[in-house]
Amino acid sequence: MKTRLLLVDDHVVVRQGLRMLLEGEGDIEIIGEADSASQALSQLTRLQPDVILMDIGLPDISGIDATRQIKRLLPGASVVALTIHEDEEYFFKMLEAGASGYVPKRAAPEDLISAIRYAARGEVYIYPSLAKLLVRDYLGQSQPARSSPNLDGLTPREQEVLALLADGASNAEIAEELSISPNTVARHRENIMAKLNLHSRTELVKYAIRKGIIEA
Repeated sequence: MKTRLLLVDDHVVVRQGLRMLLEGEGDIEIIGEADSASQALSQLTRLQPDVILMDIGLPDISGIDATRQIKRLLPGASVVALTIHEDEEYFFKMLEAGASGYVPKRAAPEDLISAIRYAARGEVYIYPSLAKLLVRDYLGQSQPARSSPNLDGLTPREQEVLALLADGASNAEIAEELSISPNTVARHRENIMAKLNLHSRTELVKYAIRKGIIEA
């Protein structure tokens, strides 16, 4: 099944370039385009995209606010930010808004394609060098938490699953890595979410960042 993708960027040239890049991918179908947040929001119900590729700097409202509204209107859809902004402020605001990916416009095409595929699977993708820089800045004052994190009552196995989930691994990949069944991984994931009072993959990633599970 193809990933249904909505392109949101106020520059026609950018959208045309993205279309040329992505139309060559057999598992991605571009079902629509929008040059503003309001236009994107008006198309959600009709188009039912799986993934929205979202510029942050839109002319009417920001991509951050648009992402919040998208997650309210279409909770099952994933948003990937494609942006010129590479500073901490925009990065964490997009994660808090519910984005499943963050890719700078200078990234290689394969990074963007990977981000779309991760998001389509319900995973989180953060551009590697950007994530390292931002996590280092974010955890600069919390070094002890990295070496001895308090993981809120998780069992050793749950801690292993948490680390792999935070690193972007799918249930199938975790099952293979730990030599357990995908159903067992799913149960561990449910237990982790319940114990930590988390409700999404994005919240899990932010928890892992705070605890130093994702290394800078």
